[in-house]
Amino acid sequence: TIKKKKKPTNPEVYALGQHLHISTHKARRIIDQIRGRSYAETLMILELMPYEACYPILKLLYSAAANASHNRDFNEENLVISKAEVNGGTIAKKLRPRARGRNFLIKKKTCHITIVLRDRSFKYIYVLPWYAGPQINYPVEYIGLR
Repeated sequence: TIKKKKKPTNPEVYALGQHLHISTHKARRIIDQIRGRSYAETLMILELMPYEACYPILKLLYSAAANASHNRDFNEENLVISKAEVNGGTIAKKLRPRARGRNFLIKKKTCHITIVLRDRSFKYIYVLPWYAGPQINYPVEYIGLR
């Protein structure tokens, strides 16, 4: 027998980069520019930005798009960045020797970056969880964060 492929219930795919050696402030400067934009537009923006932190974010975006096309069969033309966030990671502390036998603390900051891609063409049934009336499902377009 031939099994039909189930249609995915969630139109979002994500990629998570942990312990990236970027300051959270520098990463947020870039993430704020790409949030809410289409996949193709984001690629152009990241390739033209003059910041060093663009490269790991670009790799993470490629990974999220590969997850979307391979795991969910989404078309890359319909992908939009619905959520992009930067959180602080662990801080590695090193000591640098200074004059008179003293030490100076060097903090190597890391961050965690999450990029969530949403398929624009995806429509599905959405029920409000707090709605107590008769269970009527209305087909509406998924509205993610921003």
